[in-house]
Amino acid sequence: MSQQKIILFYGFTPFADPVAVRMWQQTLAESLNLRGRVLISAHGINGTLGGRIKDLARYIKMTKQYPGLKSIDFKWSQGSREDFPKLSVRDREEIVSFGAPDELVVDQSGVVGGGVHLAPEEVHALVAARGDEVVFFDGRNGFEAEIGRFKNAIVPDVQTTHDFIAEIDSGKYDHLKDVPVVTYCTGGVRCEILSSVMLSRGFNEVYQIDGGIVRYGEAFGNSGLWEGSLYVFDKRMVIDFEKNPVEIGECELCHSNTKYFMNCSNPQCRKLVVMCPSCQKIHTPLDCHHVALDSPAQQAG
Repeated sequence: MSQQKIILFYGFTPFADPVAVRMWQQTLAESLNLRGRVLISAHGINGTLGGRIKDLARYIKMTKQYPGLKSIDFKWSQGSREDFPKLSVRDREEIVSFGAPDELVVDQSGVVGGGVHLAPEEVHALVAARGDEVVFFDGRNGFEAEIGRFKNAIVPDVQTTHDFIAEIDSGKYDHLKDVPVVTYCTGGVRCEILSSVMLSRGFNEVYQIDGGIVRYGEAFGNSGLWEGSLYVFDKRMVIDFEKNPVEIGECELCHSNTKYFMNCSNPQCRKLVVMCPSCQKIHTPLDCHHVALDSPAQQAG
């Protein structure tokens, strides 16, 4: 069987007819036997696809021919189409669900008013120049940071991306408005929006890592400012940039360090929890403490 890979990508550009773009992307991905997720909105495109390398290369070539998408940064990683249950191509109000589509302004060059892009090497240069003044700000859902994050990063109390607007507006981060803030997320797309949200609310010096954690990890592996592993939203769940990364996650049952997740086996819960492989084998619904349980048998756990 031909070698397979996974690509991660996004591009901000105005689409006058997102439905037409969605239909074109659906037809293109289907014709190449790809699986994964692609989201389209009036602001651009965001996707993760798996398949044969030659088919992905064809997809990239065809997608880059569309006006406004020529400069998309396609990131390659280990994996296959089997890491996705199906192909899903949808048009939505936002390609990342911040719940603020009217705040986002894009043009042919991308997001208008977003944070300054820093290459991985430039991140290190900023830290070397400004030292402890630099603050890393996690732009992902809170649970993702449990197994990997930048050293001493601020991890906002958010369960989903929808929570970020209220979190920023709460005032709890106002003390960061006059210091250099480096936002980061998996591939960079969430930080495009988060950085613009922060700047529009008076944060004066906001950066974003160009290409996100993925590009940073490719550059520095386990030897940089990143600690742990990276959560991804497919069957792989976790990826590493080099062998033997430090494991910073804490198993919910035995409290040992681990990088693995599993869905809580309580059918009323199914929350994604950090759990080591050994405890995953013995975890039962009675171990769940994430939801209010009603039956006497469940309460006994």
